[in-house]
Amino acid sequence: MAAAHVCPRQAVKVLVTGASGFIGRPLTAALAEAGYQVRAAVRDPRTQGLPPGVEVARQPDLGSPVSWPPLAAGMDAVVHLAGIAHVGSEIPEASYERANHLATAELACAAAAARVRRFVFISSIRAQTGPAANAPLSETDEPRPTDAYGRSKLAAEAAVRAAGAPYTILRPTLVYGRGVKGNVASLLRLAALPLPLPFGALSNRRSLLALDNLIAAVRFALEDARAANETFIVADPKAISVAEFVSILRAAMGRKPWLVPVPTGLLSAMLKVVRRRAMIERLTGALIAEPRKLMNAGWQPVIDIETAITRMVQAASPRKSGTASRSTP
Repeated sequence: MAAAHVCPRQAVKVLVTGASGFIGRPLTAALAEAGYQVRAAVRDPRTQGLPPGVEVARQPDLGSPVSWPPLAAGMDAVVHLAGIAHVGSEIPEASYERANHLATAELACAAAAARVRRFVFISSIRAQTGPAANAPLSETDEPRPTDAYGRSKLAAEAAVRAAGAPYTILRPTLVYGRGVKGNVASLLRLAALPLPLPFGALSNRRSLLALDNLIAAVRFALEDARAANETFIVADPKAISVAEFVSILRAAMGRKPWLVPVPTGLLSAMLKVVRRRAMIERLTGALIAEPRKLMNAGWQPVIDIETAITRMVQAASPRKSGTASRSTP
């Protein structure tokens, strides 16, 4: 008996903004491999390394009012990553407001006008909290961002909800993976040094997020009806201390942990001396974010934290990791 003919499913057309970044590039590749028809918005259309078949489009400058309709036209979905992706006191609050809040609001309105079926906004856990939190975080907590970056992300979330398109808002914790920069890259470089490190007393636990798990969450948001019009924290299920993180890094390098238990107060004083005050709360404070709501909706992590950290180390040497994109949540 001949097999029944199955009509091919029409590819879902999705716009990915910030498609050349640390998250955007592997996300674009994963969506293309999964059969999505991807329009990748990048600042430089000559960007290399995007998969064959991906439509590359110029992303407007987010520093001034943006006309998004040409990019949103004909799309079934939008994944919005573009914006200022790091915390820095040298960046004026108005710049965060323009690039992160207002540009997102303009895109969400364009998506609603184009009748997209899902608008996935990659926000940040910093829309909900500062760099440390005294208790585990959940989506029911009142958001209390402590800096311009977090405030701009929270304002953008409100704009997405008000725009009228079906949406999913994701609040990832600190993302790590191949090509990472920022604080994780700094720890990679430190772990590679043939020296003891003063992190042995750091037992405070922090929630991190493997890049592969974030990509799985984006696909869940695009594909599952249970994600519609919801806001989710995204984190690896297991929180980890800085001491544990560095130990796994060094194990992946074939080395022993070699961590010295320096008291937290002394470590904080050392960081102040070398003008790294911003790192104090990130190293010594706790931040546990619960992904329970997302997991109860149906999302499942695709990689555990130990395997993800090991693969990150194997993917590139610490020397190379300093040239990649930022990872601030």
